[in-house]
Amino acid sequence: MTSVHEAAPSAPVPEHGARDPVQPPAKPMSWAMLSRALAVPLILGLVCFLPAVIAAQPGAGVRDTAYWLQLVLTCYAGARLATMILSTRRRLLQGVFWMFVYIAMGVSPFAQAVIGQTPTPMVGPRSDLMTAIALILVGCAAFDLGALLASRRPLRRRATARSGSGPATAHRMRLRLLVVLAFAASGYYVLKLGGPAIFFTSRQEISASVAVSGVASSQSNVGSAFLKGFGTVPALLGLLFYTRRLVTSRRARRSPSTVLVWCGLLILNMVVNNPISNARYWFLTVLVSLLFTAFPSSAAMYRSVLAMGVVGALVLFPYADRFRYDSAGYRAVDSSSVFEPLATKDYDQTVMFANTITWVDTRGHTYGRQLAGSALFFVPRSVWSGKPEDTGVRVGQWMGMNMTNLSAPLWTELWVDFGAPGMVGGLALIGYVAARTDRRYARAVSRDGPGPGSVLAIAAPLIAGYTFILLRGPLLQSVGKLAIAALCLLLITSFRSRSGQRSQ
Repeated sequence: MTSVHEAAPSAPVPEHGARDPVQPPAKPMSWAMLSRALAVPLILGLVCFLPAVIAAQPGAGVRDTAYWLQLVLTCYAGARLATMILSTRRRLLQGVFWMFVYIAMGVSPFAQAVIGQTPTPMVGPRSDLMTAIALILVGCAAFDLGALLASRRPLRRRATARSGSGPATAHRMRLRLLVVLAFAASGYYVLKLGGPAIFFTSRQEISASVAVSGVASSQSNVGSAFLKGFGTVPALLGLLFYTRRLVTSRRARRSPSTVLVWCGLLILNMVVNNPISNARYWFLTVLVSLLFTAFPSSAAMYRSVLAMGVVGALVLFPYADRFRYDSAGYRAVDSSSVFEPLATKDYDQTVMFANTITWVDTRGHTYGRQLAGSALFFVPRSVWSGKPEDTGVRVGQWMGMNMTNLSAPLWTELWVDFGAPGMVGGLALIGYVAARTDRRYARAVSRDGPGPGSVLAIAAPLIAGYTFILLRGPLLQSVGKLAIAALCLLLITSFRSRSGQRSQ
């Protein structure tokens, strides 16, 4: 809500005491006109044009119930993504959720249904694929229901006068310690793997160097997970916090020490978080979180990320694994259609959900065991001999696959443990939390927010970027870096009142 002293300078003086109507600002009005102009082509493009182009592709796909359910899911996700792009509010977590669903569980599986080919073979009956698509639709509706419930509940402001506490901000001294930790941990990571040059070769070379370093064993990957996590996550968080300080504080931009630290963190991230030595989904996390942090109030950047993300995911992402292997192991993709890579690479979420349904029918639900293994990811297998493996790995082994680095989307993780009720309830809760976080983030980056040191202004973009990894799964592979990020944020967070000394 605009305060009186903000509106007064721009309001004209009424004549003869008449009340002049409040005029909307020029910039929002211009966007309102632009959004109306873009609404129809955007919705038609995502909901009608792209699915129609895919449906017209030649292929051996069967036009059965699964095909039509997939078409409905694609149109539903496209409509919700268009809503996120055209929204007057920046909804980071919800926007990324619908972008992932539209790409990985809408357009790509629809192309697979038309072409008649999937990246991973389906071992069960066709009815399990129909069930999987229907459950994805139900889960999306549950997510929307949770977001709707969150929008009906007003946000409460923290009572700082009574409690003496304020919004979460980064403590100045602890933030400096985080920067020291970032340089120390990343430096150790670089030295342990043999120097900076190894980070500009391939992920295959990185994995081989980690194996030679002795931090990983054949029985447990906890050591390598901690090495990679602490070698990359604190460096990214330090860069995000200092980027926000430079963006929001003129005093920080005039401070040579702040600029120098930011330059050092940027160079450090170019080594340990570059797209050559890291998985594509992690680099997406780095890129998305950095863009949302550098442009916290830019509606154009928010909409560009969601809109261009669809184009990049469909056109560029299937080819972005160029650095997964060295030159001898890399095989170029030869396709006659732009949609063919969608049916042969990467996007196996829907078919893996169908395979998981078949697997659960033969083994039964695990009733929380898989999620317990993900939550206790840091426990080595030498201590917990019965520690569950990744859901994707377990299903892949049951399928007899040689390559078991398969996806296990969040729908699958919830289904394996708790069945349909747990999946619906879990996605409804996730939708509720995502909507509440988006609203609190909008407050944090506003002019009246906590300022340059706002923790939520950094955490929300980071989680938005990491949403790709969490939704793709498996969770056991995903929670490590997220837990390290949460630990770092917890260590630097302060709740001092604004009336006291403000943390930066």
